[in-house]
Amino acid sequence: MPLRWRLALLFTLGAAILIGGVGLLFRQQLTAGMQSAVDDTLQARADAQVARLATTSPSPSPPASREQEGPGQGEHRDTGSDDVTQVLSPQGRVLENGGDGQGPLVSGARLQNAAREPEQFTAVIEGQQYRMLGVPARNGNRTFVVVVGASTQIVEAAAARTSEIFLMAGPPAAALVGLGAYVLAGAALRPVERLRRRLADISEHDIDARLRVPGTRDEIATLATTMNAVLDRLARALARERGFVADAGHELRTPLTTLKAELELAQQPGRSRQALASAVDAAAADTDRLIRLAEDLLLLARADEGHAFLRPRLMAPHDVLAAAVRSASARAAAQDITLRLRGEEDMRMTADPDRLRQAVDNLLDNALRYSPPGGVIDVGLRRRGRHGRAVAVIEVRDQGPGFPPEFLPVAFERFRRADTARSRADGGTGLGLAIVRSIAHAHGGRAMADNPPEGGARVRLELPMPPAHDRRSHGD
Repeated sequence: MPLRWRLALLFTLGAAILIGGVGLLFRQQLTAGMQSAVDDTLQARADAQVARLATTSPSPSPPASREQEGPGQGEHRDTGSDDVTQVLSPQGRVLENGGDGQGPLVSGARLQNAAREPEQFTAVIEGQQYRMLGVPARNGNRTFVVVVGASTQIVEAAAARTSEIFLMAGPPAAALVGLGAYVLAGAALRPVERLRRRLADISEHDIDARLRVPGTRDEIATLATTMNAVLDRLARALARERGFVADAGHELRTPLTTLKAELELAQQPGRSRQALASAVDAAAADTDRLIRLAEDLLLLARADEGHAFLRPRLMAPHDVLAAAVRSASARAAAQDITLRLRGEEDMRMTADPDRLRQAVDNLLDNALRYSPPGGVIDVGLRRRGRHGRAVAVIEVRDQGPGFPPEFLPVAFERFRRADTARSRADGGTGLGLAIVRSIAHAHGGRAMADNPPEGGARVRLELPMPPAHDRRSHGD
């Protein structure tokens, strides 16, 4: 059911309940007010009779027949009037009667109570309900009971008329409220419907389109602003995805083309065994490059999707750095480059040692690629405070030409190379630093690149460390 109809029905139901409640309360208050007025009138009449009897004896009334004796509680008498008055003796004999020949209006225990103190009760006389009041009266040493009554027919008629009015006027009034709610809900939801239609018209080919934000500064404007922010994020994500696919296709095309050419050359007749072996070795190298590229793309895709690809545990980062330096030593020696490792050997932190090793290997690979012969690559590990918490800083610095200034803002983006031609020729994919940043972010840290004043290029990883009590508990 549309929201507009639900709101209309809700308001209709609410109005019906409210009107019914108001009608019931009004009926109760009206009845209580009229009953109070009747009681006040009865009291005034009784007081007048008591004052009269204090100075005047009651005039005799004809004796009542057996059939006319005491109604007690709820017996029927015909008064011929809406008001009744009687003066009774404590024994129940009618001494004075405001009607024609009717028996006592009260008898028994109620009569005895009325002889001592005022007694209020109801009685049915000739099918009509009366409000009755019995009070004691005295004349010298004589005691009488004055009984006055008034019909409640006017009270009952007023209550019935009130109920009738509310029953007749309530449903149309509730329906009118529902109609008003339907119209107002339509007016309130019309801007939302316009936003919905405009949003539905935006396609992937028109991702730069945005919703018009009304100048009303209300919830509709806030909704439009929020939707535009979501569209901005979607546009950026789509642009990254398209760029990623285009760059991946470009990177895959080169080794695949080379691999195809090498295989075609190997198929040519008359090739020597040495030429075939060389072609197979080249094809294997291109295949390895494709495998590395696929693995790197898979890791980045998992990081983008938020999948956990870490297996963190308490470990010594210095051991990971030392293993990475040992692994790169042979390549460094072949290029006449010195590797130096400095840092806190007793440091402990919670991290994935395999992913941390992958990040350091990528940094060393970049540093070796750009360092000149005779250069030095420094690998450092230290601890420092950041925002009130300790972080482990891993730093790799070389003595090469440094990063081009225009490259620094995009250094950690995918398929970005400081030297495009040389990097591709050396087998680089442009994903090394992007993977470093993804690993740092997965650990809750960050990656930074700059050119220090003394020259060369520097890349730093800042990874959070466990609280001090955790390190102490593990012997740090």
